[in-house]
Amino acid sequence: MGNAKLEAERPLSPHLQIYRPMLTMMMSIAHRISGASLAVGFLLLAWWLVAISAGPEPYAHVSHFFASIPGRALLFLFSWALIHHMLGGIRHLIWDTGHGLDKVSIEIFAWATIIGSTTLTVLLWIVGYWLRAAH
Repeated sequence: MGNAKLEAERPLSPHLQIYRPMLTMMMSIAHRISGASLAVGFLLLAWWLVAISAGPEPYAHVSHFFASIPGRALLFLFSWALIHHMLGGIRHLIWDTGHGLDKVSIEIFAWATIIGSTTLTVLLWIVGYWLRAAH
């Protein structure tokens, strides 16, 4: 019974109700989510590749799905996740060299990853639609 008081005063494990959300914490969560969503995106890529090898009818079915609004939204999110995860990996690679570990640089890298991934994804899609219209 004497230990009950010690256990009650012991600090709880940190969780989201204790910490206020910070940009770096959100970037860590986004990096993990983008990595997990890439698994789904690569399953879609595998579905497309299998459909190509299976013949014209399965390929037409998959192409019809990817031409739909939900299909294009999935492709857009997959391309964003791919670029975001890549930029996050570059950020971590820079940190592995011992550079950019001060608070200001960490914030700059976080914002550069957010802005860069969004900008590059939109540019990729603009160029893709432009090239599609040119042919």
